Amino acid sequence: MNKDKISLRALEPSDIDLLLRIENDDRYWKYANRTEPYSRDLLQKYIEQQKQDIFQVKQKRFAISLENIDTLGFIDIFDFEPMHRRAGVGIFILDKYRGIGIGRKSVTLLGEYAKTHLNLNCIYANIAKENTTSINLFESCGYEKIGLKKEWNYYENSFHGEYLYQKIIV
Repeated sequence: MNKDKISLRALEPSDIDLLLRIENDDRYWKYANRTEPYSRDLLQKYIEQQKQDIFQVKQKRFAISLENIDTLGFIDIFDFEPMHRRAGVGIFILDKYRGIGIGRKSVTLLGEYAKTHLNLNCIYANIAKENTTSINLFESCGYEKIGLKKEWNYYENSFHGEYLYQKIIV
């Protein structure tokens, strides 16, 4: 796979089935602070909302795309704070595309977008302490671990720590 042909694109109505499958897979809810599935109607409204300006809705999700044909995953900007020039980033890569550099390319593209189009100074990621795959991804993209939120999230009958990673992009 040629990683140079990977891009970030706006969500399309055709993304609904893949979004439903990912968002309603309870294996990932612990990382998204969720306890129940989303309805098709709610996700369709979410896709429609993506047409709104990020300055209004404070978030934006992109599909990670190979030559605008295959969707490899999704990447988000959330908690967008234009006054403080910062935002959070979250990423999900489909299982069959993990471990081959798609995440690194996508996080890099999002950082370039955040710097160039949103004039951000800082982007950050909240990563579960046991999520070594995401930790390795963000560290390989130049993010620095700046803190640990102890016993921050509760799932699987116990509390789990969450790291805060940050990257200054100007």
